[in-house]
Amino acid sequence: MNRCQTTLREPAAYSGIGLHLGKETTIRFMPAPADTGIVFVRTDVESRPRILVCPENVRQVEEQSRRTTLGEDYYEVHTVEHVLSALYGLEIDNALIELDSDEPPEPADGSVRSYVDVLMKAGRIELEGTTRRILRIEKPVSVDAFGATITAVPYTGLRISFTIDYDNPVLGTQYISLDVTPEVFVSDIAPARTFCLYRDVQHLIEKNLIKGGTLENAIVVGEEGILNDEPLRFPDEFVRHKVLDLIGDLSLLGARLQGHVISAKSGHASNVKLVDRIRETHRSTPGTPPLSEKVWDIQDIMNLLPHRYPFLLVDRILEVEPDRRIVGLKNVSINEPFFTGHFPGSPIMPGVLVVEAMGQVGGLMLFNSVDVPTDWLVYFTGLDKVRFRNPVRPGDQVIFELEMLQRRGPVCRMQGTAKVDGKIVVEAQLMAMLVKK
Repeated sequence: MNRCQTTLREPAAYSGIGLHLGKETTIRFMPAPADTGIVFVRTDVESRPRILVCPENVRQVEEQSRRTTLGEDYYEVHTVEHVLSALYGLEIDNALIELDSDEPPEPADGSVRSYVDVLMKAGRIELEGTTRRILRIEKPVSVDAFGATITAVPYTGLRISFTIDYDNPVLGTQYISLDVTPEVFVSDIAPARTFCLYRDVQHLIEKNLIKGGTLENAIVVGEEGILNDEPLRFPDEFVRHKVLDLIGDLSLLGARLQGHVISAKSGHASNVKLVDRIRETHRSTPGTPPLSEKVWDIQDIMNLLPHRYPFLLVDRILEVEPDRRIVGLKNVSINEPFFTGHFPGSPIMPGVLVVEAMGQVGGLMLFNSVDVPTDWLVYFTGLDKVRFRNPVRPGDQVIFELEMLQRRGPVCRMQGTAKVDGKIVVEAQLMAMLVKK
């Protein structure tokens, strides 16, 4: 997962008919600055009201299990789950969604492939100098509502396990479990089409819904088979589309979720309940702050570095700017084991160990670029322009400052200095790379 926030490289547009309200609509996806989030803009209203995608803006509407509706003040946007799923599945964090109606157009085939196509053509860019918002599930969170059970438990990345169970011989029971990445979303989730039971069609029509529904943009399931001419795209296409809807609803969190979501027969209403519960739990029992937002003590350092006595040479990290800069310190005591032989009567910290300590501090900066730092090691691959300027003696406090010079994937080059009382004692360029344990 990218560590920086993202947005679109250029605008994208799509036109069609809204699924439930049946209005002709054009949607325009526009780039947006960092920390904007996903915001709908109603361009059919003179004041161009904005509606932020967040749990607080979810509206209670009739047949809420069939769609997710957002609103601020007097204005609403209906059936937003497919748009949000496409953005979230492609890891687009910030966008303005201009809409000239109150419901996005339903893609012509009932899946979100059309949205994915236009968004991928527009491209995604990272917003340099930003940090992506990540919400990690620290302890199990569960909701039992509307005939469904849905739970989130700790997990590396985002995994969804979903079970559907319909009293229909065609639908029956289906189950899927998969890690959600952009690649998996595009190939295994985005093509899955929306569906409904034929016996529910008349009920939905009476509720003034599915005005834009056709056999081209939805699978209609009868008691004896599927009414559509096109065959299923996957044997378990129905449960895959439920995963698609769930991803759209999880985007209401306004952050990248890290956890395993386990659903049994959930729909939009119960999905939103889980989002609310996660937000409540996150606020009342906050998880560990991001590494860039805290001073790391020795316990934090030991949780990341594999080094131990006598080779752990960092006591504290004072500042971190992810992928840019890190500042750490080492308190040098006369009890350091190397002083026994280096040198009796004139103790001096070996220069190679000063460089080693510098490397350990620099390595800690790299852990900000991965989602689960404890899964990785940092290997140093080279040193250049090493200069030893002054000796380091017992009682000194060495301040290490490292700046990122170049970063290409897991490999980087850093400029480091070690200072005592503001004077440089060692300087060097270090090359390093991240390696999976």
